[in-house]
Amino acid sequence: MDREPDVARFVPEVLRMICGPAADAAAHRAFVEERTRGPYPPGLGYWTIRPRAGDDAFLGWVLLIPVDGEGPEVEIGWRLRPSAWGRGYASEAAAALVRHGLSGLRLPQIVADIDPANLGSIRVAEKIGLRRRGPTPQWEALVRYALTAEEFGG
Repeated sequence: MDREPDVARFVPEVLRMICGPAADAAAHRAFVEERTRGPYPPGLGYWTIRPRAGDDAFLGWVLLIPVDGEGPEVEIGWRLRPSAWGRGYASEAAAALVRHGLSGLRLPQIVADIDPANLGSIRVAEKIGLRRRGPTPQWEALVRYALTAEEFGG
């Protein structure tokens, strides 16, 4: 998926280097496999997005993991194939993770760090209730969106 044009367009260059070059399929696959396996605390991790109609097609993933894999903050994220963009998959899957994280796991807050030019991801963040907070502490080019348990109603 990351090798499709525009999928990783808004991922900061430094993160793309960490993820292994998408052009080197073997190195990138090894990174993705290691990253998705964790280890993560119970209830956190990556989830695959597939169509409901019983189709086994891979549309993308959503995540709820410690920020930068270390924490202590927990981030929500999503990445989908272009064929799935604009169809509500990201919002539906991410909304389920917000409920899971804030109600089920009783996390104090969930954050998302988004490139301000990534209007699609900003719409998803706002649709699932995240609110713009300001610059991201560790990535100056990104904007932090967040939702606290109190704001969520939990």
